[in-house]
Amino acid sequence: MRRAVFPGSFDPITLGHVDIIERALPLFDEIIIAIGINADKKYMYSLEARKRFIEETFADTPTVKVKTYTGLTVHFCKKEGAQFILRGLRNTTDLNYEQSIAQTNVAIAGIESVFLVSSPSVSNISSSIVRDVKRNNGDIRTLVPEAVI
Repeated sequence: MRRAVFPGSFDPITLGHVDIIERALPLFDEIIIAIGINADKKYMYSLEARKRFIEETFADTPTVKVKTYTGLTVHFCKKEGAQFILRGLRNTTDLNYEQSIAQTNVAIAGIESVFLVSSPSVSNISSSIVRDVKRNNGDIRTLVPEAVI
């Protein structure tokens, strides 16, 4: 079984995340959306809310699972029997950041990363932008799935 982990904080999940997941569905038998838990990080949305947003968004997609984890993503991958880490790239800055992480993940755990380039229509969206728009009473309806609204 080809299983991939799509890790992130998903604070909140965006249409950019949805784009990557939907386009990756034909590549894998199962995609685990893995919400990383970092006790030192301040989140806008609770872990329960973030998990619910994702579960509602992919309720009709049985090959998508939602789980939470702490620690290294590669350790979570090994625990879940996932051979791949799925990542989305919006721009060259993302590539530069993700490249060294991907190389380290192969070196320490043999877990390969698969990169998909964001669709142009959502490449401007990030969770931090969504949080900033929401914090300033802006309309986030064109940035996030319905479950977040």
